[in-house]
Amino acid sequence: MSFWRQISPRGAVGDFVHEWRRPNPYRWRVLGVSVAATFAMMVILIPESQRIEPRPPEVTWISTFEPGRTDAEIVVSNIENQKRKDERKAEAEARAERKRDAARALARASGFDPDELERQYGDKPAPAAPEARATGDR
Repeated sequence: MSFWRQISPRGAVGDFVHEWRRPNPYRWRVLGVSVAATFAMMVILIPESQRIEPRPPEVTWISTFEPGRTDAEIVVSNIENQKRKDERKAEAEARAERKRDAARALARASGFDPDELERQYGDKPAPAAPEARATGDR
């Protein structure tokens, strides 16, 4: 561990500057050969990246309809689907109404006014105060 304590970047830079300032007639030649050798090794060892055109995706069509349907068959199918959609919507609205009725019954059984609770905590936004509308203040 003591070996790594004696090494510091500041000392390495200082040693480099000291050696660079010493008179040496081959300094620039050695630097040029070193740079050229480094560049040559990088060119040889780092492979060239090659790009190819990506393959087009394979599309798999999944269809529940016959491919040769006529326009009349499509219209009939759309009408049937719309009827099913309307039935589901009506069932959902009926479920929501049953939930509201149950909540109103619970409120009455608990001693609260269901209409007042619905005004306070309902999904609809509360109406603006009448005096704010009359004066035009915001």
